Amino acid sequence: MMSAYAAVYAFALMGAGFAAVVLIAAKVFRPSVPYARKESTYECGIPAVGSSEVKLNIRFHAFALLFVLFDVELLYVYPWAVAARELGRVALLEMGAFLAVLFLGLAFAWRKGALSWE
Repeated sequence: MMSAYAAVYAFALMGAGFAAVVLIAAKVFRPSVPYARKESTYECGIPAVGSSEVKLNIRFHAFALLFVLFDVELLYVYPWAVAARELGRVALLEMGAFLAVLFLGLAFAWRKGALSWE
């Protein structure tokens, strides 16, 4: 008798095999005509001048992470707000605790200056 996960293993093996066959076939059958202009960073437009490496301030990354954090918060708060009456007081207390933790995180980020662009 086959194990319960045999179908999953077979499916994963077939998927990996298919991906490998397609990638190898693409490598073998594609036309390869390399030349300098084609291998440049940009195939069209103005030629690149200088380094393509750009150093960004860590504030941009921190601000983006804070945006994602508080944007994902909305994914939890909105469905709760729609069904708040049916959920009862326990859910209200739980959401209050959740929002309190998020507010403390916002206050911490604000105090550390993560929300200022100066």
